[in-house]
Amino acid sequence: MKIIILGAGQVGGTLAEHLASEANDITVVDTDAERLRNLGDRLDIRTVQGRASFPTVLRQAGADDADMLVAVTNSDETNMVACQVAHTLFHTPTKIARVREAAYLTRAGLFDNDAIPVDVLISPEQVVTHYIKRLIEIPGALQVIDFAEGKAQLVAVKAYYGGPLVGQQLRQLREHMPNVETRVAAIFRRDRPILPQGDTVIEADDEVFFIAAKANIRAVMSEMRRLDESYKRIVIAGGGQIGERLAEAIESRYQVKIIEMNPARCRYLSDTLDSTVVLQGSASDRDLLMEENIADADIFLALTNDDEANIMSSLLAKRLGAKKVMTIINNPAYVDLIQGGDIDIAISPQLATIGTLLAHVRRGDIVSVHSLRRGAAEAIEAIAHGDSKSSKVIGRAIRDIGLPPGTTIGAIIRDEEVIIAHDDTVIATGDHVILFLVDKKHIRDVEKLFHVGLSFF
Repeated sequence: MKIIILGAGQVGGTLAEHLASEANDITVVDTDAERLRNLGDRLDIRTVQGRASFPTVLRQAGADDADMLVAVTNSDETNMVACQVAHTLFHTPTKIARVREAAYLTRAGLFDNDAIPVDVLISPEQVVTHYIKRLIEIPGALQVIDFAEGKAQLVAVKAYYGGPLVGQQLRQLREHMPNVETRVAAIFRRDRPILPQGDTVIEADDEVFFIAAKANIRAVMSEMRRLDESYKRIVIAGGGQIGERLAEAIESRYQVKIIEMNPARCRYLSDTLDSTVVLQGSASDRDLLMEENIADADIFLALTNDDEANIMSSLLAKRLGAKKVMTIINNPAYVDLIQGGDIDIAISPQLATIGTLLAHVRRGDIVSVHSLRRGAAEAIEAIAHGDSKSSKVIGRAIRDIGLPPGTTIGAIIRDEEVIIAHDDTVIATGDHVILFLVDKKHIRDVEKLFHVGLSFF
């Protein structure tokens, strides 16, 4: 696939890295020559320096015969104009734009071919807000992913000493919970992936990824670790777009406080939010945190745009007694360094956004793509189309499907039913199939499985 990526920042660079490793023809456009040089030295891609919305620059990047344009510069306006130019002059089939400003996103009819021709809108703030909200709703989870509109969920937990299943083989999970269907999809032990088998023994400190129907998630978590109590008191550091959207989404169910430095922004938040308490000051102010009883907080969320400020305020909040700390980290190099110590969960907006983008780049009918463990593996939701003659998966038991190495099928969602996959499970037309890949070099092989042969048309 020939793809033009506009913007060589964190999201554009990470997306280029994902796609270049999968034999795509990638061109990255940016005004920053040094960024482009760094990307070009690391990846097998073309780079073009120039303004992303200029017709001459887009033509130089290959827009005449590009299959897709992904506009992820730091400017909403540049992204929108670039899509307009690609549509009008080059008839680019698929145009994806990152748009952050809520004032654009809330206008009905703004993004269609008669107005601004954007096929897929990506809002990082919405994606990250939803990501954090799911983590709040399932205390103790390191990652929560919805499939088939939330009917099934994939949850990552750290196994602790004393968990009923720790030190035992996975096949005993069924004996512990005979009435609950679940499947362990992946295990990471000391940063290395393990493909789960029935005789795999779960060890303390393993990161265990399991899938189950939403109603069964907490029951399965209780096998790995002591369940955390539901959160009640939440403190948010940073009243920017993510902080505001998150507070708005959860304030009806939790006691929420926002700490924001900017007085004008504080006044805006006070007028906009219903029950959230807005405090003007620094989240790294020890006296302010103690005065606001940070030791009683169930969770402290550092959501500013400054990685160092987020890390320092999180470490301080944890030291002062906050039970759990989550931190947004924009620099991916920091994420693995800090998660799992005093900071319980480090959230990468780039990786959360990349998954949304990848779902539209994959071949076949791929509904969603999610990075597991900060990009080490992937979870994919694909829809099976065709019949037993035109499809490589329909009408076949899972044991008879030629899955690539390191790939497993975890579950199937059929209408409203969540079916946990077993070797004898047969895939039917219209099934949503949840797959896990611990080796992403086989992604093309997975996509081919869900291609429909010509006889189907």
